[in-house]
Amino acid sequence: MIRLFITILRFSTACMAAALFLSVPVKAQTDFVADYLTAFEEKNDYASANKFFAFLYQDKFTDDKIEFQKSASTDTLCQQVWYWAAEYYYSQQQYNKAEEFGLKALPLFADGNNSKADCLNLMGLIYVRKGDFASAADYALQCLKLDIKSGDDNCIASSMNTMAGIYMAGYQAKEAERYILGAIKHINRTDNLARKAVILGMASEIYHTLGDDHKALSYAEQAFSIDSTLGRKPQSNIRLSQQASALLGLHRYSEAEHTLRKVIPAMHETGDTHSMAIALNRLGMALLCQKRQNEAIPYYKEAAGLFAKMGDLYNEIHSHRGLYECYWELHPDSAKIELDLFDLLKDSLYKHSSAEALSHYNAEFNNNLLQNSIEEERIAHRRTLLGGIAVLLCGLFGGWFLVRRIRRKNQRQTKALLMEIEKLRCQADNTSGPTHSVLERDTSEHSPEMSAFLLNVITIVNESLPTGHYSVEDIASKLNISVQTFRRRMQTEVGQTPKAFITAIQMELADKLLTQSTEMSIQDVARQCGFDETSTFSHTFRRTYGVSPSKYREQNMGQPPKQVIL
Repeated sequence: MIRLFITILRFSTACMAAALFLSVPVKAQTDFVADYLTAFEEKNDYASANKFFAFLYQDKFTDDKIEFQKSASTDTLCQQVWYWAAEYYYSQQQYNKAEEFGLKALPLFADGNNSKADCLNLMGLIYVRKGDFASAADYALQCLKLDIKSGDDNCIASSMNTMAGIYMAGYQAKEAERYILGAIKHINRTDNLARKAVILGMASEIYHTLGDDHKALSYAEQAFSIDSTLGRKPQSNIRLSQQASALLGLHRYSEAEHTLRKVIPAMHETGDTHSMAIALNRLGMALLCQKRQNEAIPYYKEAAGLFAKMGDLYNEIHSHRGLYECYWELHPDSAKIELDLFDLLKDSLYKHSSAEALSHYNAEFNNNLLQNSIEEERIAHRRTLLGGIAVLLCGLFGGWFLVRRIRRKNQRQTKALLMEIEKLRCQADNTSGPTHSVLERDTSEHSPEMSAFLLNVITIVNESLPTGHYSVEDIASKLNISVQTFRRRMQTEVGQTPKAFITAIQMELADKLLTQSTEMSIQDVARQCGFDETSTFSHTFRRTYGVSPSKYREQNMGQPPKQVIL
């Protein structure tokens, strides 16, 4: 029986990993949201939109208060209201409502826009929770294409983590492994420790499902170390639960039991009901593996009740499977009831067509997207990867849910670009610049001609930001060179694309305006930095600095501008 249970343990972990990847807290204020949305859809005006966003801010759902002016277009208002409505309903686990508003918002986003990638990512998560893995993979792949085109390690990491979660939920752990390995490689190029912990936690779940529990335990321990250092208690509890899962696979049942009995009260204390229910399932496993079926039954029952209340069919499946194993020798009739429930839930979620769709999207991603887009947009200065999918994915992916949502900018290389900009300014002022660069190759000695060229780029970009005409094509035109020549010169001298260089200049300016020009509103700072919408600026700034613009101003008011950590 224990041997049979270990096989079941692999199956059930896929359910738990999918739910950890997607778990969100539930609040009870959707009636208010429905009233605000009804009022907005009757008028489609900025005042109704602002009331909706004021509620989200008061409810602490958004970090910044999003506000629109009377001049805002109807399309812009609808886009933002419907997108945030989808985000809100997703957080409430009302997936049909989230789908409704997400589908209304998506067509209003411009192609290639980072915010469109956020909306696509959200739609992928919604369809995972609805058990429609074909649609989930479709939207996640579209998001992934945009992220790769942006060349942003954090953004790519987030999308790849989403893809790994989809394949785990679809019982294709081997494919999930390929995505998560790429995610780890990409996130290691950044300084985003919080996201790294999420990705390492997902890796632990995947390797446990694959049966490599030594590796699973190592990843969970690394994730726990990061979250503990960051003082993230709820996340640290989740990492301990993941460690316990790996310990179960290593047949270290008493250690797993001890760990779970420690974290379950801690999760209850922090209000993390979903993670607590997952830990209850795992404690049931630990007891069942020690042939303590009578003790395991209450934990499985409690977990099943919590998952049913939350609408989490993934982990409810595991609870009923565990109860079936517990009742097998004790109460055969009860065992049959639990097995029937298990089969019913499983059949309602995982269909053959979904598995075929996942294989189709994986093949499309492997054969077309990476071969074409990545070489063109991301790694001209790196060796071209023309081999197998796994190597390609490992070189190009990272990132999470959580989120999720969350988003964007190559931390390590952007930091290097900011050092280059600082150095060029110092040279122009005949002062000594930084003593070294963190670029992968030595860029400390530009020719006078190239230094003048880069300074000219910086000047033109800064002059163009308030007008909104600062695309790569716009800047190349003002430099009187072709776009291809512009790309080649930037790649040769700073090892980055023009787009990355322009974004670094935007974020440097945002830093200065927020900390030195305290009389400027966030909206004015956004416009000066070239953003038409304050919400888009806030999204980008948070992805860059890890905090909202207003919080950053509060923390750094009056201090010298810092280097960007994107």
